[in-house]
Amino acid sequence: MLKRLGALVTALGAALVLLLGTAGPAAAHAALVTTDPAQNSVLPQAPAAVTLTFSEGVSLSSDSVRVLSPAGKQVDAGDPGHLDGRTDTARVSLNSGLPNGTYTVAWRAVSEDSHPVGGAFTFSIGAPSATSVSTGALQNARADSLVAAVYGLGRVVAYASFALLAGVAAFVLICWPKGAAVRSVQRLLMTGWIGLLAATVAVLLLRGPYERGSGISVAFDLSLVRSTLEERIGTALSSRLLLLAAGGVFLSLLVGQLGQSDASAPDDAEGTEATEGAAARTGAAGPTGDAEEDELRRLERLAADRPQRDARLGLGIAGLVLATALAATWAAADHAAVGIQVWLALPLGILHLLAMAFWLGGLATLVVGLRNGLPVAAVERFSKLALGAVSALAATGLYQSWRGVGSWGALVDTEYGRLLLVKIGCVVAMVGVAWISRAWVARLRTGAAAEGATEDFAEAEGTAEVTAPVGVGASAGADGADGSPVDPGTADEADDPVRQAQLARQQAARRTASVQRAQDGPPARAGLRRSVLVESAVAVVVLVVTTLLTNSPPGRVAQAATGGSATAPPNSGATGASTAPGKTVELKISYDTGGRTPNARGTATVTLSPASAGPNTVKLSLDDSSGKPAEVPELQLAFTLPDRDLGPLPASLNAEGPGRWSGTAQLPLTGDWVVSVTVRSSDIDQSTEVKSLKIG
Repeated sequence: MLKRLGALVTALGAALVLLLGTAGPAAAHAALVTTDPAQNSVLPQAPAAVTLTFSEGVSLSSDSVRVLSPAGKQVDAGDPGHLDGRTDTARVSLNSGLPNGTYTVAWRAVSEDSHPVGGAFTFSIGAPSATSVSTGALQNARADSLVAAVYGLGRVVAYASFALLAGVAAFVLICWPKGAAVRSVQRLLMTGWIGLLAATVAVLLLRGPYERGSGISVAFDLSLVRSTLEERIGTALSSRLLLLAAGGVFLSLLVGQLGQSDASAPDDAEGTEATEGAAARTGAAGPTGDAEEDELRRLERLAADRPQRDARLGLGIAGLVLATALAATWAAADHAAVGIQVWLALPLGILHLLAMAFWLGGLATLVVGLRNGLPVAAVERFSKLALGAVSALAATGLYQSWRGVGSWGALVDTEYGRLLLVKIGCVVAMVGVAWISRAWVARLRTGAAAEGATEDFAEAEGTAEVTAPVGVGASAGADGADGSPVDPGTADEADDPVRQAQLARQQAARRTASVQRAQDGPPARAGLRRSVLVESAVAVVVLVVTTLLTNSPPGRVAQAATGGSATAPPNSGATGASTAPGKTVELKISYDTGGRTPNARGTATVTLSPASAGPNTVKLSLDDSSGKPAEVPELQLAFTLPDRDLGPLPASLNAEGPGRWSGTAQLPLTGDWVVSVTVRSSDIDQSTEVKSLKIG
């Protein structure tokens, strides 16, 4: 078994290396491609409008694009829209008569995968100047912290509720039909349905404030709700509400058909062996030796069980269609709906959600069922099916990782990659605990067989005792006047109230212990319940991380859109530089693209003058490991101010010779900037390195 597990892990690791090593470009979360006016450009006269072009279609609101003067005053007409109806553009008109100076464009939109994106850049009219754009104006490109927290909580609850609703129903239909009559299982089903309904409504109401960065007080603004319903995610949420209405009907049929059926009928999970075993002990319906009569009885049992089997089949098909449609409301409005291989990503995303729901919802049912007489055969059946669900999760998760990350560097350089590593760690922990649970299942099966043999032996002995003569025992133990047995000292104890109270307490303690043992079951059942509880706790963490992943731009997109600097902390890499205005600062940044050519590794030297807010002269030299100028196919230099959510602002560079460039960079504000240098040494080898720079 360990060899097979090792082979599986090796195969998955090899596939991951192959996929990440051959990843190509993809899109998800819209990235700003071009702007008109261009970033950092200096125009001789004021433009009539500002136009932004994105990598994919975006949805716009009334304040999606704002243009701010050097004094921080909004100077646009407040009419953002799509240029010539192209959904991948955003255009806003400017007021006439704008004076010279540096203007900041802050933008926010919703990409096709339903996630809000935002940023800012600058351009100048006449000549660059200092600007005093307020922090609050730029931070409006972010969601309100309270709205973001409640919105994220709603998404977590939605995932967990879907797992309960779909997973518990699947467990009942496949493994434990009589579980539909158990109140605890019914409560799990209703909790999943109500939780998903409430979370969907909450996400629908909070979507508008979340997109626009406004407070929670406008959550009930009908105009925002109407705008949300016109978006892709609004369509998905409204469809989910309609499907939940059908889900309510499905639950009533599930409980009504299976919960009200013959309670004495054995579960299919127990099989006909349980029925025949019980019949053999009672002698009522066991094999008679007559083949024709035995076959007749078997057909009678099949005919009696047919209505329940037909009900389970119909409910199973309806439940599968309903669960698939519910899962599609996530996949159709998330990362899977855009980018490469959408035709494959959508069905695999749905399969990933269904496998997750069956595993996690089944665990919840297992915890409840172990306290409510869940048959051992049902536990074994779920254990086998859960292994298939985990395999589906691993396969689809591997594909999603390749599609979202795209490179090994993105695993550690982007928020998406780091969250993915956390999720992988949690899933590995869950699989480890699940392996322990399978060991408990084996012990439970062995214990059940031994318990059945003990019961048969006890029944045989009890029968022997009943048929034995009782007169001998009675006369041997009788020494009283009336012929009844009297234990020495019994007469005195019968009259002692203290002794009677002690006996009563002992009997009560024995009854309590018996009830507790009956509830907890044998040690193997209690051990399985504990391991499943641990597995379920880790599953909650996985759901939280999954929600954070869906709210984060995929790793390859984050690197492509920001050059790797937006997610890098200000102090990452080598020690940064602190400058005083009017001085020249020099930054040395080591790079390594991982290639084998001479230009694949070396040092980039960035010189900035006067290193102050406003226009700066930039010189960049690139030397290989031997100190010689390095020629590369592509080099980019950008500046980001994370505290103000400003940038990346690319520097305009002109080649001056092998490994030498010069140009200008517009830094509109003072603060802790992040300088990023992207070097591409070949068609496939590229690296982005960062270093902090304090201006002012």
